Amino acid sequence: MDKMMLKNMRFFGYHGVFPEENRLGQQYIVSVELKIDLSQAAQTDDLSYTVNYAEIHALVKVIVEGPPYKLIEALAGHIASGVLEAYTSVNEVTVFVTKPNPPFDIHFDGVTVELCRKRDEHEPQ
Repeated sequence: MDKMMLKNMRFFGYHGVFPEENRLGQQYIVSVELKIDLSQAAQTDDLSYTVNYAEIHALVKVIVEGPPYKLIEALAGHIASGVLEAYTSVNEVTVFVTKPNPPFDIHFDGVTVELCRKRDEHEPQ
């Protein structure tokens, strides 16, 4: 299976357990890996045989910049389900959400959640 990856998209959101996070917000870094058959797109050079990555970016932006979630796990889950619902040609999606500045007195590059969701094998495509 082929892959398409959108790496390190940056958005500003208001997710978190603490009220300050919901009020002040912060940057989130999101990467999305799609498993999709790209053979027809590679052979024909035709956009209709692939997924328009600008549309994927726009979908992720709406979710990250939309209503807040307490957990980045929930945020990643909504991104994954949104991609699978919107694009039936995507067989599997892996979402990475990084919160680079958690509200704790610790020094590291942030916390990342990786979530992988597959299309149900019994689902029509």
